[in-house]
Amino acid sequence: MTVPIAIIGAGIAGLSAAQALQKEGLTVHLFDKGHGSGGRMASKRSEAGALDLGAQYFTARDRRFVEQVQLWQSLGWVQEWKPQLYNYRDGQLTPSPDEQTRWVGAPRMSAITRGLLKDLTVNFSCRIAEVYRGQKYWHLQDTDGCSHGPFSQVIIAVPAPQATQLLAAAPKLAAVAAGVQMEPTWAIALGFETPLDTQMQGCFVQDSALDWLARNRSKPGRDEHLDTWVLHATSAWSKQHIDLSKEAVIEKLLGDFAELVGCVVPAPSFSLAHRWLYARPATNHEWGTLADADLGLYACGDWCLSGRVEGAWLSGQEAARRLLEHLN
Repeated sequence: MTVPIAIIGAGIAGLSAAQALQKEGLTVHLFDKGHGSGGRMASKRSEAGALDLGAQYFTARDRRFVEQVQLWQSLGWVQEWKPQLYNYRDGQLTPSPDEQTRWVGAPRMSAITRGLLKDLTVNFSCRIAEVYRGQKYWHLQDTDGCSHGPFSQVIIAVPAPQATQLLAAAPKLAAVAAGVQMEPTWAIALGFETPLDTQMQGCFVQDSALDWLARNRSKPGRDEHLDTWVLHATSAWSKQHIDLSKEAVIEKLLGDFAELVGCVVPAPSFSLAHRWLYARPATNHEWGTLADADLGLYACGDWCLSGRVEGAWLSGQEAARRLLEHLN
């Protein structure tokens, strides 16, 4: 019997690693604490349609990732988003055109991870609490006390603070992960019955509690009856107000949005808030992946590289490459 490989986390890093390993004929088994795939690339279903509350769009610079995105495009999972972008600074709204190609999942961000999940075995709603070594193989213990295994190798593809405790069997790797600071982001979504009277479809915001805002329905493939907007607060504001109630967060960010958008903003007919505790790493790193090949323990994620979607995908590829290198 071939002993499968466990991957903890079905976000873009975990799925990238899973695909690379499966391509080489290896059996992988994924575990994710969420109800569905995607991590920060997940979309939230709501009465206003599917909302991208996490990653708003992504770019591709590395040749390998560019090729991957072209493949996703040919499969219909991604489309280019060409928003009318603005900057808000010193109380002024100015158009902010640039040449950057921005990609989004279609018809929602989670279309990509949904597509990558095909043919993979996943345990959803399963939070792994411990990774421990038996005599020969790895086993995983979940928070309900169930044990999973045996596994020949384990790839941990979750944010650094969560990876730290799962890496207990490799103290050196755990220490590196423990040193990574992840920053939070409060995100809110608003829906308006009557479309707001603005050309704006995306905006980079300075000197405000807000960092970014996007007209969600301006993205390709979104079929929404309301004029929906997603607003992200800055890491600094989110950190300061990490325990604020969702109602208070919506009230504050809606107020800031109404001030800067340059048109009348009625009371939204729909609103929700989501707190990303580990939205992005505070700094970039160059590790690619953390690996103890002799133990058969690996960690990957955007925090091992750039904090971007591309970084997460490349990190998953790197974890798979190191694992395969050791097997061969």
